[in-house]
Amino acid sequence: MTVLSQVKSNLKVEEAIYDELLPAGEGWMYDLKPGQVFRIVDIEGNQAADTLFFDTNNLEDHYSAIATISAQKNVYLSTGSILRAESGKELLKIEADTVGRHDTLGGACSAQSNTVRYAHDRVTMHNCRDTFMKQLAQYGKNYTKRDLAPNINFFMNVPLSSEGGLEFADGISGPGHYVEMRALCETTVLISNCPQLNNPCSGFNPTALRLLIWEK
Repeated sequence: MTVLSQVKSNLKVEEAIYDELLPAGEGWMYDLKPGQVFRIVDIEGNQAADTLFFDTNNLEDHYSAIATISAQKNVYLSTGSILRAESGKELLKIEADTVGRHDTLGGACSAQSNTVRYAHDRVTMHNCRDTFMKQLAQYGKNYTKRDLAPNINFFMNVPLSSEGGLEFADGISGPGHYVEMRALCETTVLISNCPQLNNPCSGFNPTALRLLIWEK
């Protein structure tokens, strides 16, 4: 099981220009400026932060798992990973990470996937895809559900089996762990703080995230 480098940040929380708590099940969108540093904190541990990125000036050029994985030749994300758009453009770079591995293959939970993974009676449960679509509709700028793409699941543990399959396993993050990245261009962040009550990655107990931003 590949674990990449764990690197702590030297940034001070009291110097952040933005500090917000995002409850489980809620969504968030924000436009980062080039050079700004963005940190997601897993407050209680083993939460899943379903995240997408967009080139703010070209909405169609969103985060690409394929371009990112191909360039770094590794399916996991951690310190040093460059998060790339469909065009290959570099959107952000992960500069600090106290977990060591994040998923970009498992995708976001949806009403449909909940019925496939768990049971048909879970179709009405709140899910990340619905949160994504709600945020896109509220944010404006002509975003639609067609702008949704395979996302990153920060803090989520989805190891690959020897046969090449995906396994949704117990989380490896802990209280206060974080991932921190620098915007390399104007980048819009979209987060669904996963409400999933069925997923062992979050210990069946969704919790809040802390979001911080520093100027360059």
